[in-house]
Amino acid sequence: MSLIMALLLLLQTGAKAAIDDAVADGIRAGAFPGAVVVIGTRDTVLLAKGYGHFTYSADSRVPSPDSTVYDLASLTKVVATTPSVMRLVEAGALDLEAPVQTYLPDFVGEGKQDVTVRHLLEHLSGLRSFLPLNDRAATAEEARHLVVTEELRWAPGTRMEYSDLNAMLLGWVIEGVTGVPLDEYSAREVFGPLGMTQTRFRPPRSWRPRIAPVGLWRGYVIAGELHDQNAVRLGGVSGHAGLYSTGLDLARYAQMYLNQGRDSLGEQRFRSETIEMFTERGYHHRSLGWEMNDTTEEGHTGTLLSDRAFGHGGYTGTSIWIDPSRDLFVIVLTNRVYSPRTGRSISTLRAIRGRIADAAVALRAEQCSSVVIGAKTRRRC
Repeated sequence: MSLIMALLLLLQTGAKAAIDDAVADGIRAGAFPGAVVVIGTRDTVLLAKGYGHFTYSADSRVPSPDSTVYDLASLTKVVATTPSVMRLVEAGALDLEAPVQTYLPDFVGEGKQDVTVRHLLEHLSGLRSFLPLNDRAATAEEARHLVVTEELRWAPGTRMEYSDLNAMLLGWVIEGVTGVPLDEYSAREVFGPLGMTQTRFRPPRSWRPRIAPVGLWRGYVIAGELHDQNAVRLGGVSGHAGLYSTGLDLARYAQMYLNQGRDSLGEQRFRSETIEMFTERGYHHRSLGWEMNDTTEEGHTGTLLSDRAFGHGGYTGTSIWIDPSRDLFVIVLTNRVYSPRTGRSISTLRAIRGRIADAAVALRAEQCSSVVIGAKTRRRC
């Protein structure tokens, strides 16, 4: 089916109904008990809706786009770590082409003198994808030592290997440059200025009733305890995981990118050149921190997002995709890791995300078409 035919079919059936059906299918399949979907443009939220429940019990809470807090897992990489790097690059305090050793002198070993900050962002450092720090280290200090002394597996710049270790190192680079922890810096320089009041590391206990649970332990629902055990070993704050947020907070973040660095009030929070630099397609469908849409195959981004779309996913069941060509963002938050009732929850969720992304393109076409008012043509949203 052609892209035009797919879009026409979605317009005929109704984009919102298609989104509702997709999420309902995921819940029925047991891939996740509930979800939040937020879709919008640079200046309008087209849909913000909660589905299902916190758990598979109908007595549990219904997720809410503005108040339900999700463990973002690897979205931390692009919502906290990447924009913190962007801010430091703009300030002239961080050079992407500089060796990581410039900022982390203890990052030593064969070939490591050639690993740059850019390599970490592009996942071209030569480091392996994962280390079980929670099993190998008793403290955060021991865990950090394991990462910075880990040997390279490939020559820097020769192989793309998506790695949590890269983001951990970026977090420590940020801390080394600024002299403050990543959570404090990102809150001050990113979340605060954008009005993201429901986004933070280590949420207070008072937030727990509205945090989507990530598991069961001896019959007790676990909410507010990080799913990523490496982030736990690192004290709950890491460049790769640990961040919590809501659907509407992430919408504010996505709109900043679509507005070329401006917030909802028109304040220039990041330079447009910085936005473009960090979201330009690079090696192997990557940019600086972000994943770029692969339009050669149908997957979790559907078939209708453009090749300029960039985004990221999180293991807990979270995702954000931003498409400058379509003037569109698509946020899907689930707690997939909570007691899944199918052995294929990841693949099922990926298919659901693809359906939602396609329906989001149709929704924008429905609601943002131009209308003639008098002698002028105006855009609806």
